Amino acid sequence: MFLEFEKKLCAGGLTERSSPLMGFLDAALEWNRNDSSIPLLEKVIQGLSINSILFSKPAEPYQTIISYLAETSKGVIYPEDCETRTFLHDLPISRTLDTGEIVTILKKRKGVIIPDLGLITYGMVSLEQAYVTYSSICFACFVKFFSDYLWALRNGSVDHLFQKTFSQVVKMLDPYPSFTGSLIKGPLDSEQLVLEAMDEAGRLTVENRLVDSYFGNISCRLGNILYISQTGSSLDNLTGCIDPVPMDGTSCTGITASSELDAHLGIIRETGCHTILHGHPKFSVILSMDCDKAGCDQKGKCHIQCSEERDICGIPVVPGEVGTGVYGLCNTVPKAIQEHDGVIVFGHGLFTIGSEDFYRPFSNLFHIENQCREEYFRRVSDLLSP
Repeated sequence: MFLEFEKKLCAGGLTERSSPLMGFLDAALEWNRNDSSIPLLEKVIQGLSINSILFSKPAEPYQTIISYLAETSKGVIYPEDCETRTFLHDLPISRTLDTGEIVTILKKRKGVIIPDLGLITYGMVSLEQAYVTYSSICFACFVKFFSDYLWALRNGSVDHLFQKTFSQVVKMLDPYPSFTGSLIKGPLDSEQLVLEAMDEAGRLTVENRLVDSYFGNISCRLGNILYISQTGSSLDNLTGCIDPVPMDGTSCTGITASSELDAHLGIIRETGCHTILHGHPKFSVILSMDCDKAGCDQKGKCHIQCSEERDICGIPVVPGEVGTGVYGLCNTVPKAIQEHDGVIVFGHGLFTIGSEDFYRPFSNLFHIENQCREEYFRRVSDLLSP
């Protein structure tokens, strides 16, 4: 069990392999390794009545990013991406390894940042919950850091520390990735082929860091059945986590399906596509939140009520919340994606579609994210130019 999450954290570039300290309470409390922090973490477990805990220093560039945000905040970091709004709310900071303070914070939040030492996250029922929160904090801080820098440039408020940290972080970024592999070719005309293709595309999405933790979803239509990943499922481990949902609503099997089931159904009805892939690539999310409109009366409501027609490199950017409400992305994404390679949802992620298999959805997800990364640094360069 411990080895599985050590590998996930390391493969995702979230920690160094020797860094994560994990505890799990079953019949007895077990640890993945010996460490001087164990007595403190045992008190945290007792104070919260939880069964799993994770304490680790993030790998770069996350460590430098999180340290900067912690240093320049007033005790709490407030990212504005969708995952933070719906899952984390905000990111509290404890300046010391004080058990009482940490327990008090974790009674209200899923994780806490200890500047220069690491992140502590926990799970009520599984170690996976601790891993998901850890990954989400790293993602949220990355997005906030790069979003804040672009906003500060636009407003002439980049101080020496921010510029120095930004320059350091940019040097630590992974090289632009390249994808030369192949995916199962369509038509996907049997349930077995559908499941194999979904599993492969989901795994590649995670391996190429186009989604963090388990966020993201995938679907494939076969006749009148939409096969869709379950809510809370990991895209790199979809075995047994794909629901067959009748498109005419004649079954309640969709009750455990992705929370974005209605968006997937709407996309299929509007476009006639057969495959859909939704990921959370970082620079697509970052640029979706970049707006140079001054004095906007919808500021703070951009994720649900933006009335501007926006695009990034020709890809539409739309507002939309998870779910089926008035502002649900089931009402914004389907119409916007009809004549495009994908649609970016403000602060949320990217939807792409295909007609036969997952090659086009995956390759578009991959290439749009690369375009967004290039566009981000083009905007930075333009703003820095005299």
